[in-house]
Amino acid sequence: MNSVFKALAEPTRRKVLELLRQRPMTAGELADHFPVSRPTMSAHFAVLKEAELIEATKIGTTITYHLKLSVLEDALLGFAGLFGFGAEPKAAPPADPAIAPKGPAE
Repeated sequence: MNSVFKALAEPTRRKVLELLRQRPMTAGELADHFPVSRPTMSAHFAVLKEAELIEATKIGTTITYHLKLSVLEDALLGFAGLFGFGAEPKAAPPADPAIAPKGPAE
């Protein structure tokens, strides 16, 4: 889970994930959205791949990236669970028969 949050800590990588939510994109298409060098983008892609947030397919010299939502969902649910969000509501404790209301007398 740490690698996921490390990947999400950087605004450029979060924007890459937003773009990939729309559709798979090539490395060049993604890089065109950012004012950074291609090697810098490659480093961002490597961090995202290491966290398993994206996957790459290579055809010839073209690399296309795809978003892997299941990993992101698992990380976010796990993180939320640490704080009790999304957890099943706790069942009410059993009623104390000494203070339970009595039904109609028979």
